[in-house]
Amino acid sequence: MEESAPEKHESLFEQGAKVIQHFLKTLPGTPGVYRMLDSNEQVLYVGKAKNLKKRVVSYTKSNGQSNRIMRMVSLTSAMEFVSTHTEVEALLLEANLIKKLKPRYNIILRDDKSFPYILITSDHEWPQITKHRGGRSKKGEYFGPFASAGAVNETLATFQRLFPLRSCTDSDFETRTRPCLQFQIKRCSAPCVNRISAEEYQIVVDEARAFLSGKSHSIQQRLAGKMQKASDELDFEQAAVLRDRLKAMAHIQSKQTINLPNVDEVDVIAAHQEAGQTCVQVFFVRAGQNLGNRAHYPVHNKDISPEDILSAFIGQFYDSRPAPKTVWVSHIPAEAELLSEALSIAADKKITISIPKRGPKKEMLDHAVLNAKGALLRKLAENASQKQLLKAVGDLFEMAKPPRRIEVYDNSHISGTHQVGALIVAGPDGFDKKGYRKFDIKNADLAPGDDYGMMREVLTRRFSRLQKEDPNKIGEGSGSRELWPDLVLVDGGLGQLNAAMDVFTELDISDVVLAGIAKGPDRNAGRERFFVPGKAPFSLPEKDPTLYFLQRMRDEVHHFAITTHRAKRSKAIGKSPLDEIPGIGGKRKKALLNHFGSAKGVGSAALADLEAVEGVSKTLANTIFNFFHEES
Repeated sequence: MEESAPEKHESLFEQGAKVIQHFLKTLPGTPGVYRMLDSNEQVLYVGKAKNLKKRVVSYTKSNGQSNRIMRMVSLTSAMEFVSTHTEVEALLLEANLIKKLKPRYNIILRDDKSFPYILITSDHEWPQITKHRGGRSKKGEYFGPFASAGAVNETLATFQRLFPLRSCTDSDFETRTRPCLQFQIKRCSAPCVNRISAEEYQIVVDEARAFLSGKSHSIQQRLAGKMQKASDELDFEQAAVLRDRLKAMAHIQSKQTINLPNVDEVDVIAAHQEAGQTCVQVFFVRAGQNLGNRAHYPVHNKDISPEDILSAFIGQFYDSRPAPKTVWVSHIPAEAELLSEALSIAADKKITISIPKRGPKKEMLDHAVLNAKGALLRKLAENASQKQLLKAVGDLFEMAKPPRRIEVYDNSHISGTHQVGALIVAGPDGFDKKGYRKFDIKNADLAPGDDYGMMREVLTRRFSRLQKEDPNKIGEGSGSRELWPDLVLVDGGLGQLNAAMDVFTELDISDVVLAGIAKGPDRNAGRERFFVPGKAPFSLPEKDPTLYFLQRMRDEVHHFAITTHRAKRSKAIGKSPLDEIPGIGGKRKKALLNHFGSAKGVGSAALADLEAVEGVSKTLANTIFNFFHEES
């Protein structure tokens, strides 16, 4: 008798529970982090526990478990553990591992780019002001973070009119003999050519630091006093300079200053949930100035609460960046006290997490919540439009349901040189940049510019690997909803499509829809021809939204392929056959090229001519001569 679906599901859970039970015998009752792995050794989930044994044993009981946990346990084939001294250490390690491994059953912070800062350096006699992103390896004071590169660029542009500090690199500074354009447009005081004394420059540096630290009022008063004095002394040119600086300061303050009494630095983090998705808005306030905000969309299961989402978000968000003294939140995160303690240890200062209840602080939080709601509604509207387009694509290619993952392939080369293949990925959330792949064509037997051969190689490599990494395309296998595409588009006509069909036949792949997209007559966009196995080529009306959508994907892969090809070509331009000869460094290479004019000239030179080059011994001349003639 055939086993029913519920019984089969239960048996899969029991199998996973037995795997977990196997580890309980040796697990300590101490804090630590655990990882659940599937049959392909891919991490399914990372968790932390105050008592590892008690936490892990809870996964062996089916009663009261959510569908997500049941599914996760069913897929578990192994576990790994790391013991820690305290639960705080476990929390910090958990956040770090989730960011690094991105397990499919954890709440994942996808957009984790570093934020830019303004840096005033302190390792040079004449401090430099510049935008900085990444690790804080350079000595100096960092002000920020700013929400985006655009926000910091705009602030810097105005700021340098107010405080004309140098922004050039140290090497440029040392080699200048006359003022640069920044001096001409009054954004630098040209210390490189002594247009300002060291004492005067240091005053400007101190004023800039004070302003960025929130002491703008005292600077305004000082500048206003200087302007009045210059005016009284009939030094109208200097008075005009000071007036312009005061205007620039007022401009910055009018756009950024907010009224938050007794608040030095704070991050405002607000979450809004709708339709099973969450937007987390983060506002940065430093020294009474709003440095901008950024929206984040953590990946999570639909039944996760805002409290749990904020707990995971905050842990990952501050894993690689310093937390401010105060964090205001729209919902108190799960294990808020533990989280606050972990952040305090990592930042080496007291960090508080709270919900402001009244006054300007609450107004600021309400503003962040409103922004989170607006951003999520816009994203949902975009996703709805994207889903409609995906449904239209599914209908166009007669698919059983809308494609969840589309992969688009293209090749690029110039006369058969520096051949590369490219893959881009699109789905319900738009382009998935993390799924993009580039392929260096390795088959030496391919004729130069053999587009069909290149397409065969790229698809063979891609799908052969996919079959090894995720053999369970159909059914409930691990990763089956993430790695395999539902639709493959190749940039090209019938020839490229036939090449793709050959690969799928060889690899016995029958459940992925294939199609080709080629430009129409005279390569006119809007007159594309579509090729599908077993059907005559067809076109879509020029203003069809589905056509625009397919064009965007084709243009994206084309751009990615060309960019990859150019990068490969640029890298190759700097290479020379001489680089491959043992014993030839920079000086001897330069001497040989100066003597013979080119690497080709070196290769055709006689042995005696090689020996005549300065720095080339008889032994090295023989090595060079043999290298080129053996190659021939």
